[in-house]
Parts: sequence; structure tokens; C-alpha cells
Amino acid sequence: MPADAPTILATSGGIREGLRTPWEFSPLADYAIELPGGTRRAPRICLLATALGDNPAVLHGLHQAAQTRGLSASHLALFPMPNVDDITAHLLAHDVVWVFGGSVAGLLAMWRLHGVDTAMRHAWQAGVVLTGISAGSICWHVGGTTDSFGPDLRPVTDGLALVPFSNGVHYDSESQRRPLFQRLIADGTLPSGYATDDGAGVLYRGTDFVEALSECAGAAAYFVEAEDGTAVEHCLDARRL
Repeated sequence: MPADAPTILATSGGIREGLRTPWEFSPLADYAIELPGGTRRAPRICLLATALGDNPAVLHGLHQAAQTRGLSASHLALFPMPNVDDITAHLLAHDVVWVFGGSVAGLLAMWRLHGVDTAMRHAWQAGVVLTGISAGSICWHVGGTTDSFGPDLRPVTDGLALVPFSNGVHYDSESQRRPLFQRLIADGTLPSGYATDDGAGVLYRGTDFVEALSECAGAAAYFVEAEDGTAVEHCLDARRL
């Protein structure tokens, strides 16, 4: 069943190394799966690895993670051609869309080429919960920082903009992320936005921020805004899952 409002959970977490499988979903993903509400059937999740070129091994590992969690899983692939006839209908048939990390610039280009951007907006408006990690977090926003172009991070400014904020991921674990995110907001390249340490996420209902969440000790989230040409960072209270 759909969530009762358009819902996005943008994270720098939600997946970890599995005990018997390459990956398993962690509490942030579990929380996203619970957001649509109770139902007697297994929750339906659509997995995307566009940002990694639809790597078959990655998709297989994600399906294993979903199976371990007791989910009814499918995936949307775009290489070498879309694997479904109607992308919008496919997304609308699910409770949750979960997007893996990689090249957010490549993801956005491929999504626009095949109309996935429009399909995602329809799914979001219909109450399908949109979530993911890294590139699968930035994509829902106006933009953020990315290594899509090389090891020196650069801005990406053409996100889907379902929410009117920028997004910083891996804020505590990759040294270039925090200073660049703040600089881009200070100079107006990016709008004010939310950043997440590894293991943290931010929840939106409609276009409004609701709360910060954490799946591990010490993982924090932040709101960064520009004041008189300077970035001001506010640490948010993150509810531990």
C-alpha cells in the first residue's frame, strides 16, 4: 500500500555487508520498508543500480538482500535496454523504490534518457516511498557533491528536485565532502540542504523535512544554509533506529 503522503528517505546508509550474502539491508532501509504501512503480503521493493551501470552482480546481491529480508523484489534496469515495457506502471506496482550508489551524474542522464525521472515523480506523488544510498540519496534533491567526474569532487546541480534542497552524503567519511558542500551553498551554486554522516538519513514528507534518523552510534545529520556569503552548519537531533 502507498504511504499517506509523498515520502523520501535520503541516506548515507541502509545497506551493509551480509553474513551469508554480499549485502543485507540495515535499519535505515528497514525503516523505509515499513513507511508505507501494514499489509498482509510481503512488501514490494524495486531495486535500481543505474549508477553502477546495472551491474548484474550488484543486482543479484541486492535481490539476495531483499530475499533475506522477506521482501517481494524486482529491479529496473536500463542497460542494454529497459527491462520493462512501462516504467511508470512498474514503479507504481511497488511500495518502495531503493536506489544504490555510484555515479549520480550517469544515473540522472540515463533516467532522463528513458523517462525514469518522470516515472519517479509519478511514483513519489502516488505514495511509493523513494529511498537509497549516496547517489540514491542525492538524486531526489536539487543537487549535491559527487565523484562522478573523477577523484576531485565536483557539484551536480541537475537532480530531480523532488525536494527543494541540496544533499551532502558521506559527510563524515570522505574528506572533500563537507568543505565542498559548504562552499557550494555559501556561493549559491547549491541551495540550502541536508547532509548525512555514514549511517544517517533524513526523512521528507512532501517537500518538507520531517526528521533525521541514525542507524549507528555517532551518525549525525546536518542542515547547512548560507548567511551573508558564509555557510552555517546546524547539527540535527537524529533519532536512533
